[in-house]
Amino acid sequence: MRRILIVGGGYAGFYTAWRLEKKLRRGEAEVTLVDPRPYMTYQPFLPEVAAGSVEARHVAVSLRRHLRRTTVIPASVTEINHARKTVTIRPLDGPDRELDYDTIVVTAGAVTRTFPIPGVAEGAIGLKHVEEAVAIRDRLLTAFERASTLPPGPERSRLLTVTVVGGGFTGVEGFGELLSLATALLKRYPELTFSDLAFHLVEAQGRILPEVTDDVGRWVVRHLEQRGAHIHLDTQLVSAQDGHVVLSTGEEYDTELLIWTAGNGANPVVAKQTDLPVDRSGRLQVRADLRVGTAEAAIPDAWGAGDNAAVPDLASSVPGALTVPNAQHAVRQGKRLAANLVADLRGRRVKPYVHHSLGVVATLGLGRGVFQYRRLVVKGFPAWVMHRGYHVLAVPTWERKLRVLLVWLSAALFGRDIVSLQSVQQPRAAFTAAGAPRPATGGPIRDGRWAAMRRPSPSGLGRRRAVHDRLAAGRPAADARHTRS
Repeated sequence: MRRILIVGGGYAGFYTAWRLEKKLRRGEAEVTLVDPRPYMTYQPFLPEVAAGSVEARHVAVSLRRHLRRTTVIPASVTEINHARKTVTIRPLDGPDRELDYDTIVVTAGAVTRTFPIPGVAEGAIGLKHVEEAVAIRDRLLTAFERASTLPPGPERSRLLTVTVVGGGFTGVEGFGELLSLATALLKRYPELTFSDLAFHLVEAQGRILPEVTDDVGRWVVRHLEQRGAHIHLDTQLVSAQDGHVVLSTGEEYDTELLIWTAGNGANPVVAKQTDLPVDRSGRLQVRADLRVGTAEAAIPDAWGAGDNAAVPDLASSVPGALTVPNAQHAVRQGKRLAANLVADLRGRRVKPYVHHSLGVVATLGLGRGVFQYRRLVVKGFPAWVMHRGYHVLAVPTWERKLRVLLVWLSAALFGRDIVSLQSVQQPRAAFTAAGAPRPATGGPIRDGRWAAMRRPSPSGLGRRRAVHDRLAAGRPAADARHTRS
């Protein structure tokens, strides 16, 4: 059988494997998917996970549960050598090893783009993975608990200050959702007031949400400012050392929560660790039919899609335009890639990827949103309903759709869950604080209390030895009757 290797289990990789399972005949090809995470994350729901509106596990789609005919390998790909048709993988345990393939599909996705700004690497949290969204939610809820015990002052202000760097869709949606959560939390904390909150959105460009028109972007800025937010346009983060934010405008303040959403960068494996062609930005050069190569010539047995690929946008009127790296394209590219793989395997013609945008929609917090399709603009509650409706239909598998809907229903009846589980990041803290048994220093356990329980004690011999051992160790005897022994 032909061996198809998929590098990456994100949108494009998951949907490619999922569709291949439905289209391939038994014994026609063997599909293997390599990804260090055992699930595909539905990233458009991450802002709502951070705000407690969606349960974290419901945005993570298990690879093994839904890819039943695909071999899933939990590992990271460190090198792609297409000349030899091998990849080097680094498993979660054990040494690196090589995998052979006949056809490769590169859907490794992008990584969070960072800059060498003091304090960012040490204190910032991204919003690309579900673990990050959960950490953001728990940090904010814990900050409210701590601030409620403090008098008004600099420390309380620092705990209730949130800074989001990046004005793209992820940054704006996360910012709006967290602002909505913080405002709602004030009802549960009578010690705190709205004036204690400080939410800052920092964007280096002169506008936010580049996918919408200028008028819509300006409306979103006014809307957030009316809700008490501070929007810093044409502003860069200079430093965030020890939580002290310094902006290029000269403004300075302390923040408890720093969220970094300043765009995506090239995947280092695709950009540097492969002999496949890449463009100047480090993305895989891909033809319109999703085969790796140029318009003049394709590289045999190599395909690519998703955020790590520079896919020509045939629906755009701009010459040389590339598809926007978002979920809307990645999902559909995965489906087209699977169909083309099967067609190529059976000697048929492959088709180019063409997708006309369905518009853009963003949540700005509970009950607030914005939608734009060409000249049609919808704002407020209707746009928020459209956002939820679209994404609950787009999240893969009916099982996940139903789970998300049930969480939304329970939240509508009882409100959002506001319990922080930040301690889960240090699960042994309570165990060790309670005085967990210390490991033996070598040899058999000599503590008399434990020795008496482990050995037979005919005629009370074990008890007398236990008391002797306790006295030798400088501890009082457990039973005064045996002190004379």
